[in-house]
Amino acid sequence: MKAIGVIGLGKMGRGMAASLKRAGFQVTGLDANPELAARVALEEGINAAGTLAQLLADVQAVVLSLPNSAIVRSLVEGEEGIAALAPAGLLLIDTTTADPTVTQALAVVLQARGVRFVDAPVSGGPRGAQSGELTMFIGGAPADLSAAEPVLSALGTKRYVIGQVGAGDIAKLINNLLVASHLLTASEAFKIAEAAGVNTAQLIEAVNAGSGRSGVTLYNYPSRILNKGFDSGFTMQLMRKDVRLAIDMMAQAGLALPISSEVGAVWAASAASIDDAEDFNRIVELDTNNVDTKNAIAYG
Repeated sequence: MKAIGVIGLGKMGRGMAASLKRAGFQVTGLDANPELAARVALEEGINAAGTLAQLLADVQAVVLSLPNSAIVRSLVEGEEGIAALAPAGLLLIDTTTADPTVTQALAVVLQARGVRFVDAPVSGGPRGAQSGELTMFIGGAPADLSAAEPVLSALGTKRYVIGQVGAGDIAKLINNLLVASHLLTASEAFKIAEAAGVNTAQLIEAVNAGSGRSGVTLYNYPSRILNKGFDSGFTMQLMRKDVRLAIDMMAQAGLALPISSEVGAVWAASAASIDDAEDFNRIVELDTNNVDTKNAIAYG
């Protein structure tokens, strides 16, 4: 397997294309924005395909890096989509943080066309994508995972096989629900400390040496929040989508979990005051005493 296509050349897709090229693959990119595709191709030294059909004719595997399941489904099931055009034996690796029910449904469609499918949503942001040091939550059949390993190893240094197709998405959504929850609880805890006269910057090192630490206190606060950087590359819109999908999973399982439900409601309500394009760490600036969670609309 030498020729790889990357569909979606935003911050994450661009970085993954660069990592694949560095690993020795012949990389062809495609994006809904042809100007972006041409610029990335020029700057990263990869090929740019004019159409999906052109890309599929030249590669043995395709990596998707797209915003949501609706776009993935359209790309796969559209009249001129992957299911209609892909040659049998193509390997499709979807790094989108997607709705697992959609992922599982698409796997059935693709299997009928002889297309192998692995879901492998990622964590690590644009920096991890560019360096090939992503964390990957992976789902797929053993034979497909074996075929995908050279591609996955070029993209991520921490790769966790969770189960069959869809399991990667489930794991990533649970991860992001935890991050979303930790941001809210940490921000409120630090507001308590500030009100009591203890500065967060003075407190956080002690918290990180104790049992109250989390990824949010270890990484997000020092590198994105306390320095006012808010530059993770992951937006409020994307995190709201992921939290909504996690809450949807809860509902589909017939669970009514009050803490997770409240986290979902707060993130949904944040759409009224924090713009889609803002960094997701901006949630710590939300006044949780004055958000209308009762009337919050599920955000997608």
